[in-house]
Amino acid sequence: MTDPIERALEEIKFGPDGLVPAIAQQYDTGEVLMMAWMNREAVRASLREGRVCYWSRSRGTLWRKGETSGQVQLLRDLRLDCDSDAVLLLVDQTGVACHTGRRSCFFRAWRNDAWTVIADPEISPDTLYPEKG
Repeated sequence: MTDPIERALEEIKFGPDGLVPAIAQQYDTGEVLMMAWMNREAVRASLREGRVCYWSRSRGTLWRKGETSGQVQLLRDLRLDCDSDAVLLLVDQTGVACHTGRRSCFFRAWRNDAWTVIADPEISPDTLYPEKG
């Protein structure tokens, strides 16, 4: 096997469902944006295209980040954790990463014995996904 992408895929330990957890992090600030799932084809497409592609468990299909919202993630670096069972995607995020219209999906923090919203939406989800409205 000489294709470097196929060699890279061989190193990743996908779970019994064929998926690996993927954390997206803004490449230049370190901001953690989101967590999603990738299968072999999603990793392959991301490496080939330079645009992040995930596996949608709810839809049962591949989805390229931003294909409906326009909030694209360009892949800057793909990293594998020490156990080879999780990947870190260093991305250049256009706009917001979260379907709620927030920059990051991690917008609630446990503070004073309660979940507290620490970031407001930057854009309305109805604007991001007009077909759902």
